[in-house]
Amino acid sequence: MLALPDKSLWIKHNYIAGCDEAGRGPLAGPVVAAAVILPRNFEDPEIDDSKKLTAVQREKLFKVIIHSAVSYAFGIVDHETIDRINILNATKKAMYQAVISLSPVPEVVLIDAVKIPDLPAGYEQMSLIKGDTLSISIAAASILAKVHRDAIMRKYHEKYPQYHFDQHKGYPTRLHRSCIQKHGPCPIHRMTFKLL
Repeated sequence: MLALPDKSLWIKHNYIAGCDEAGRGPLAGPVVAAAVILPRNFEDPEIDDSKKLTAVQREKLFKVIIHSAVSYAFGIVDHETIDRINILNATKKAMYQAVISLSPVPEVVLIDAVKIPDLPAGYEQMSLIKGDTLSISIAAASILAKVHRDAIMRKYHEKYPQYHFDQHKGYPTRLHRSCIQKHGPCPIHRMTFKLL
């Protein structure tokens, strides 16, 4: 069961936020970050790193998390901004948007692997390597971000059905690359990424 850093922080603090992203690797679409404050001493043995869960498990846990959370928020940075400022800076921008939108203000923000620049004074942050496998708050954020981004990509599938975004969500699969080869890039492709 996840919660290691969260449990020690909950001894002194009420509002611990986890933050994570989905969509750094895809060739198309936005990067989406989620931030979530879980209730103090929250436990759920099913919550884990979103990459270890099936789509059905993620959808179920998404509902559990948003109904249980003290607060949650999303940050979304589009493909054009990704091309302009690069994917790492876009990821940090999305995380900033998500964290700054939380209410109440978290006392500590746990983040998977990166630091968020320019957070206002009063936001303490801890960057954890493989944080989504250690912290229940980060794992919960990873689930929110992944489910929200997948929903965005299913919407894009309706607009650009020939690319099958409902299946690969923009990731560089064989199917996706073959669609790009056949049709060329569409308006939501990241042109600074190696598409083929």
